[in-house]
Amino acid sequence: MSEAGSAEGRKAGGAYRVLARKYRPADFSDLIGQEPMVRTLTNAFASGRIAQAWMLTGVRGVGKTTTARILARALNYKTADIDRPTVELTELGENCKAIMEGRHVDVVEMDAASHTGIDDVREIIEQVRYAPVSARYKVYIIDEVHMLSTQAFNGLLKTLEEPPPHVKFIFATTEIRKVPITVLSRCQRFDLRRVEAEQLVAHLSKIAGLESISVEDDALAMIARAAEGSVRDSLSILDQAIAHGGGAVTAEAVRQMLGLGDRGRVVDLFEHVMKGDAAAALSEFRGQYDAGADPVSVLTDLAGFTHLVTRLKFVPAAARDATLTPDERERGVAFAAALSVRVLSRAWQMLLKGIPEVQESNRPVSAAEMVLIRLAHAAQLPTLDEALKSLDEAAPSVGGGDAPRRVPAPSSPANGAGAVTSARMPAMGGGGQTMRLVEVAEPAFVPPPQAEVDRPSVVPVESLADIVALADQQRDIQFKVQVKRCVRLVRIEPGRLDVGLTYDAPKTLLNELTTKLKAWTGRPWLVSLSKDEGGETLAEQETARRENAILDAKADPTVAAVLAKFPGARVIDVRIPDSVAGPGTETLPAADAGPAADEDEQD
Repeated sequence: MSEAGSAEGRKAGGAYRVLARKYRPADFSDLIGQEPMVRTLTNAFASGRIAQAWMLTGVRGVGKTTTARILARALNYKTADIDRPTVELTELGENCKAIMEGRHVDVVEMDAASHTGIDDVREIIEQVRYAPVSARYKVYIIDEVHMLSTQAFNGLLKTLEEPPPHVKFIFATTEIRKVPITVLSRCQRFDLRRVEAEQLVAHLSKIAGLESISVEDDALAMIARAAEGSVRDSLSILDQAIAHGGGAVTAEAVRQMLGLGDRGRVVDLFEHVMKGDAAAALSEFRGQYDAGADPVSVLTDLAGFTHLVTRLKFVPAAARDATLTPDERERGVAFAAALSVRVLSRAWQMLLKGIPEVQESNRPVSAAEMVLIRLAHAAQLPTLDEALKSLDEAAPSVGGGDAPRRVPAPSSPANGAGAVTSARMPAMGGGGQTMRLVEVAEPAFVPPPQAEVDRPSVVPVESLADIVALADQQRDIQFKVQVKRCVRLVRIEPGRLDVGLTYDAPKTLLNELTTKLKAWTGRPWLVSLSKDEGGETLAEQETARRENAILDAKADPTVAAVLAKFPGARVIDVRIPDSVAGPGTETLPAADAGPAADEDEQD
């Protein structure tokens, strides 16, 4: 930045200019954080490969409009010694001041948010045919170009593809996805990046020096963190902080102004939560709230520190971030070494769900406290892997063991077989049987019920018919019908089933097959959907057998004579009585006659 900007703001009788306008970059050397774009433009201008249109995209406040004006200035740069497009803007040219102030007649700026229609674009199309008045190029800067209507975009396409040699287009947008690809393909695109926190801190410190403002380093770090990579936002916050502090900017003043919690106290809150100390966590939260911190901001900072600790586990170099306080840096590294990724991920997920609850609640303090209670409670719970591991370690070995275990047993002495070491006798009302908790050194053998002894542990399944029979035994009629109508068998082995499904099969059928086969057969099953189509479904097989039986019946002389005797009669079903069918004869299921039931037909 130059001293001219500061001096201009102190002219006698002049209106105050906010920092974002006073220190707006005037050339490419003043732009911060956009080195790749500056390098590309420098090489392009040096080689004479100047595009006809540019598309500038990025989040708010990174310098899209400013870059467009600097680019328009570079295209029309002219001094006593230089009369060509260049990015080396060492001094003010003939057109520079008017372009940077947005009042040059040949540099037209249009806000697409308020000029969205085809009529606005048609006016541009009509004007491009005329040569510039005083500049080298007529430049059209269209801000928020994604707001143009579809008709406006279509009207601009032809001119954008083949513009006159004296016309250049510069577009700026925060919503690049809303710009038609037909427009993007005709432009040279530059993605302006968010400015790193370290660069923002250095930039703010430089401006504070030019303004002769005393600013604490922690305050600059807070402002840079709150700006989220936006230079304009950071300057606006700094402007507000200067006014809030009466000329001096302190970390405490910025914290109160933004409703932020003390970063050190946020780390303390994190420690209480990870220890499972809900009382201490609630006390710390209440202290931050009484000091002016917003509940949502406290939880957001807590989530941010959780992310920092998790990141430090994998990227130790992240501790060198300039926006971190010494407390965050040192204790964050210690937490990263002590806490597992599973615990940190669980806390992160709970905070992501809890923050919207606090935002939407009409009692945000209470909602935030409930989130902290859940976090503290979950910190004492083992993860899934830890729980399974503890169960495996606690399970007694087969055949007994030396470790005592607790088993509930009736008070009848005949049931106990092991040595009793302790007993509790909880009272039960209503004269019910008294139960006691018996600790035994050796596991007592309790014979299973007779029905369980007689029942085989594993039920063999060798075909779809066996699965249907199991469903019939379990009285699961809906599942039985789904298997018959929707499942095509590809391969079946003990514990494995590969099937194909019909187009109308329920989406949950494979999961139901896995669950119910395991429950009904006593063994785990792997049920998978095969790429092969598979054979016919059981319903299709039954239909085919029925049709064959009907054809055989029609060929029978007796049936043929009956059909001839009764004109219009037809065979609709074939049923073989059990007394006639032999041991190996299959009885065909009765068919649904459907509409035929209303006709005068014989079978």
